[in-house]
Amino acid sequence: MREIQYQAIVDEVSDMCKRANYDLGDDVYSAFKKALSAEKSETGKEVLTQLIENADIAKTERVPMCQDTGTAVFIVELGQDCHVTGGSLVDAINEGVAKGYDEGYLRNSMIYNPLNRKNTGNNTPAIVHLELVEGDELTLHMTAKGGGAENMSAMKMLKPSDGIEGAKDYILSIVKVAGPNACPPLVVGIGIGGNFERCTYLAKKSLFRPVGERHEDPAIAELEEELLNEINRLGIGPQGMGGSTTALDVKVEVESCHIAALPVAVNLNCHASRHQTTTMK
Repeated sequence: MREIQYQAIVDEVSDMCKRANYDLGDDVYSAFKKALSAEKSETGKEVLTQLIENADIAKTERVPMCQDTGTAVFIVELGQDCHVTGGSLVDAINEGVAKGYDEGYLRNSMIYNPLNRKNTGNNTPAIVHLELVEGDELTLHMTAKGGGAENMSAMKMLKPSDGIEGAKDYILSIVKVAGPNACPPLVVGIGIGGNFERCTYLAKKSLFRPVGERHEDPAIAELEEELLNEINRLGIGPQGMGGSTTALDVKVEVESCHIAALPVAVNLNCHASRHQTTTMK
C-alpha cells in the first residue's frame, strides 16, 4: 500500500492550476501553428497570430492566457493500493485549487449556488471525477474549463432511429449555434452512449485527450476526422470572424447504452484548451 501525504497533493494541485493558466500545452500550440499555415482567411490568420502571441506572453510573463481562468475540473485515477494520509483527497484538491488561484492571481469564478450568485472567493469547489484503477499510483488530470464554451455545450437523448446521421446533424447544429460565443477555434468533445449523466461525462473526458491524437478505434477515429472537416466547413472561423479554422480537433468517446436510447453530448472547449496531468508515486 502506497501512502501519499495530503499536503503533497495540495502543493501539486496548486502548481497545476498555475501552469494550466500560464502554459498552453504543446499540442494546442502546435495546432495553432498548423492552423495558421492552412487558414484561408486573412482575418482568420491575423486572429491566429494574435492567439499565438497571447500564449507566448502568458508563458513568458507568467500571467493567465485568458481572463476567464475557469472552473477547476479534475479526473482522478486513484490506484486501489494507494492511500491518502492526513486528510481526504477531495479536500486536498480543493485546498490546492484555492492556494493556486490565490498565489497565481487567477480570477475566482465559482459561486455558492446559481440562486444567490455569491462568489466563494477562492474558485472552489473544484469538480472532481474519481475513477478507481489498478495499482498504487495517483494520477491527476486537470483542466481550467472556461464558462463561455461550457455555456454553449449541450446534450440530447436522440432516438435510435435517428442513427449516426442524426447524431452528426445534432453535433453540427450545436457548433453552428455556438458561433463566436464559444471562442473558437474549438476543441469539440463528444460523448455517444451511456445514459443521461454518463454521456455528458464522456464528452468532458474526451477533451482531456491531446489535440491531434486520434481514437484507438479506427471507426471512431474516422468519425472524428469527418466531423472536424464538416465543422471547419461551417466558416465560423477563429473568434467567429470567418475562416476555415472553426475547430482545432474533435474528440469522440463511445459507450454502451440502452436499446431505446441514443444519447449524444457535445462539450465545447474554447481555444484556451488548458490541461495538466501529474502522477504521484
